Amino acid sequence: MSSRVPVMLGVLSIALAMLAPAAVAQQGGTDIPRTADGRPDLSGTYDIATLTPLQRPVDLGDKLVLTEEEAAALAAGAGSLERIFNIPDERNVESGPPREAPPVGGDGSSGAAGNVGGYNSFWMDRGSAGFQIDGQWRTSIITDPPNGRQPPSTPEAQAQRASLLAFYRPNTGTAWWLEDDLNAPGPYDNPERRPHSERCLLGFGSTAGPPMLPVLYNNLKRIVQTEETVMVQVEMVHEARIIRMNQEHASPEIRSWLGDSVGHWEGDTLVVDTTNFRDMPALGQASRNLHVVERFTRIDVETLLYQFTVDDPTVWTAPWSGEYVWPASENKVYEYACHEANYSFGGILRGARLLEADAREAR
Repeated sequence: MSSRVPVMLGVLSIALAMLAPAAVAQQGGTDIPRTADGRPDLSGTYDIATLTPLQRPVDLGDKLVLTEEEAAALAAGAGSLERIFNIPDERNVESGPPREAPPVGGDGSSGAAGNVGGYNSFWMDRGSAGFQIDGQWRTSIITDPPNGRQPPSTPEAQAQRASLLAFYRPNTGTAWWLEDDLNAPGPYDNPERRPHSERCLLGFGSTAGPPMLPVLYNNLKRIVQTEETVMVQVEMVHEARIIRMNQEHASPEIRSWLGDSVGHWEGDTLVVDTTNFRDMPALGQASRNLHVVERFTRIDVETLLYQFTVDDPTVWTAPWSGEYVWPASENKVYEYACHEANYSFGGILRGARLLEADAREAR
């Protein structure tokens, strides 16, 4: 895939966003629901799906907003997803039986499909529009740095990422990790070697966060608010973030994948400070030193403004911040069973053992 594809996809997403209805945020609403103690009532279900990308396409530089005319021009020249990704139309047709097994070595698909065919576009739900803040179409969720992109990684983080990537290669149908040493460790040696999302421990893409970001599908969030706690239930996988109000952080040795979230009110804004992460939290590339500050502000009856700042000095050379709107939804959050007891996970490990046996027999 061309290195320009992510940029083109981001531009296309922004352009498509201008052609569909969107949740439009106008700050400063006064008629907002409140709890018995006078605080803004954030309770409800929200669909945070948006076509606006997290990081701004490089071609747009420091351009934070687009005019209607600019977005229409981008849409006219962006082309289709099929052309950009060279995806044949048959990839989006009904995939139910009867059908043949994928070809040996896979069908050329990428990502979670494992190169043997996976979800078609029916299952994806990135939303149908981008978002506005103060009547302006945004080009990215990230607002700082001004280029709308994450700051450069530290040398330490770059080295760690290179080490992790060494364990991820396209599926070739062989035990490639044994090419130089038949007793070398591999990415399928045990369950703990696999990513948290594959093990159904965390959702991918920082869907639970913090920060809480849009992903390809299952973008509902449900907030239940009391005076002592605020709970955010996440549709993807099974996370339920518990934000303790007006408390001190837990001791540094007490850590979790979602961190320790403590909230307080600053006027009508709920401010949530989260620390105490374990290694490899939900936010990609982040470390146990991650520190996230989130701000939830009810703009009107139908909309929340969600803002965040990420600080992890061992991973990024500077903090970075972003914001986007959470539109209310009448949909309900249902159980997401993920692997449904992880039956397929045993197949992953057994398959690796068979490939390793083939490699040793060939030697």
